[in-house]
Amino acid sequence: MAVKVRTIYDLAELAGVSPATVSRALAGKQVVSAKTAERIRKLAEEHGFSPSSIARNLRTRRRGAIGVVIPLGHERGQHISDPFFMTLIGALADELTERGFDLVLSRVIPDRDNWLQKMIDADRVDGFIVIGQSDQSKVLDAAAGHFLPMVAWGAFVQGQVHCSVGTDNYLGGRLATRHLIERGCRTIAFLGNPRAIELSLRLEGARAAVAEAGGGVELLEIPTHLAAELSGEEIANYLDHVEKVPDGFFAASDMIALTAIQVLSARGLSVPDDVKVIGYDDLALARTSVPPLTTIRQDISGGVTHLVENLFKRIEGKATGSVVLNPELIVRSST
Repeated sequence: MAVKVRTIYDLAELAGVSPATVSRALAGKQVVSAKTAERIRKLAEEHGFSPSSIARNLRTRRRGAIGVVIPLGHERGQHISDPFFMTLIGALADELTERGFDLVLSRVIPDRDNWLQKMIDADRVDGFIVIGQSDQSKVLDAAAGHFLPMVAWGAFVQGQVHCSVGTDNYLGGRLATRHLIERGCRTIAFLGNPRAIELSLRLEGARAAVAEAGGGVELLEIPTHLAAELSGEEIANYLDHVEKVPDGFFAASDMIALTAIQVLSARGLSVPDDVKVIGYDDLALARTSVPPLTTIRQDISGGVTHLVENLFKRIEGKATGSVVLNPELIVRSST
């Protein structure tokens, strides 16, 4: 009858050695003689045995999981199903799975400043990737002061403590607005929620582009939620009460831009003939919309690689600096 080897103890009994010796041999420890180690490895191979990931994680004090956290302090109505979140999460899942780690996803509505510390204290994951800093930069800084394995997707500002990876949002906002000005727009409406640090920097970039134009260009700031069911009503309400429709819209996200195009179309306004619209992100939807959307591209794939590489260096105890990616103007038919 064939001997069944299910555990390290079964293999140890078969080899006539202690479980500790088997563990050291399979881990390649030199404290086990080469002859004994080779015999144990051959027995393990013959019986199709490999140390379980759970046992390995217990030895290395690893959980085998990464926490991916979406804080929504600025935008409580936004959903994880938002195409931007899904694009980023999908890329992260691919990267982490290839490295043998699970992804533990959390959507957080911050009600107290200790929400992140409570997640750290729970000790269920090896590190955290925070998607978007929302209005929680101070919370991230406080945690980063004593907790190394954490990286955030989002803006970098001078003096921040936490490590971030993201696009130069100020430059992106400047590029978008300058493009509208070059297309002849003289009244430009910014659509977005500047409570989020990334969006506030895009607005600052828009203001800078208008200032550089040297007069003759007006920037209107229209507070707009990111969630489509809310932004549509807000844009429609604005158009219903404005005396003159702006000739350019700079939307702080592709989803807001696509919603704006729908609202404009419902009122008989043509894009780009009557109103030129530019978005931000360059999601797949931007390429297939009608008309195809001019936008500011964020290198999401490259950003995810930086996020994961920096996080794993930090899990190993190595500090890493923030990464600022260059935005790219992608011109399509909406401008």
